[in-house]
Amino acid sequence: MISVFHLIIAFFISLITSLLITYPVMTLARKIGALDQPNERKVHEKVTPRLGGLGMFSGVIAGLLYLQPNHPEIMAIALGSLIIVLTGVLDDKYELRPVTKLLGQLTAALVLVLSGLVIEVITVPFFGMVSLGYLSIPITILWIVGVTNAINLIDGLDGLASGVSTIAISSILVMAIIDSRLLVVYLCVVLIGSNIGFLFHNFHPAKIYMGDTGSLFLGYSIAVISMLGLFKNLALFSFIIPMIVLAVPILDTTFAIVRRIYNKESIMRPDKKHIHYQLLAAGFSHRATVLIIYCFSTIFGILAILFLNGSTTTYYVIMFFSLFLIQLFAEIVSPGGRKRKPLLTLLNKVIPLDKVIQKL
Repeated sequence: MISVFHLIIAFFISLITSLLITYPVMTLARKIGALDQPNERKVHEKVTPRLGGLGMFSGVIAGLLYLQPNHPEIMAIALGSLIIVLTGVLDDKYELRPVTKLLGQLTAALVLVLSGLVIEVITVPFFGMVSLGYLSIPITILWIVGVTNAINLIDGLDGLASGVSTIAISSILVMAIIDSRLLVVYLCVVLIGSNIGFLFHNFHPAKIYMGDTGSLFLGYSIAVISMLGLFKNLALFSFIIPMIVLAVPILDTTFAIVRRIYNKESIMRPDKKHIHYQLLAAGFSHRATVLIIYCFSTIFGILAILFLNGSTTTYYVIMFFSLFLIQLFAEIVSPGGRKRKPLLTLLNKVIPLDKVIQKL
């Protein structure tokens, strides 16, 4: 039985811990030189401390110490989280090579796999439950590493990764409550509280960045809770639900990989063509850009919740609307100006986005 009172207490413990611990983390980051330097690829113009993920991690630990969840894989999840956070801390301080960071992510993923936490079954329309068999291990590792890097890649503007993650986790929380998955509820509550506490320091103009410490930890955490909750649900199309919840980071990452392969560039080479950079180039302010992406994330989150227990007709309506949003998303992400973006032009006639959002 889920005690709402204890969840509220845990939420505020995580929020306050994250908010307060971030102050000494800022001092620590400056002292050890874990600083984000401005350059041509970044939008900030002043040196800003990183390591903000330590504050978030502290908030999650504090909340879980209060809730004390009991689950067979909780120690493996904790160990994997620690490996991810240490990888992020080293990267924020020493700027590790991409291969070294990937090794840290693979190690954390293997800890989970060895504990027995894998994606074993998916539900496919017209086929029902499909056992993945030997593919369960590589698919699990791919999912963990993929989601971890997807959150890492959207961490390009103040408050963006933290806010998008909070929206995604909130969607998973609603579905976990509906599905009575206690551990997922606990993890979601403390992650949301910790994120909101950190956002106090990170929303534009940011005083500190989460760095890879935070973005890798958030991505890893979302991958884990989706495995514990969303992939365990046996509803029709259940394998699509986590894709919808994380549509914004997954689509942005997918477009980035395709774009770099098409341009014969390394897929690990950073660029300024992600969705947030395209919105900035279109003339939206820093804060407005973040709020637009928040809106996209919220809509996809709501669609995922509706997907959970909807009828077959509902599934297809949601799929159609999701495809519309994906096309709109693709038009925003694709470079080359607004002239060749029919959906954006049509939507702007119905809702004068330029005038509404610029006021933000």
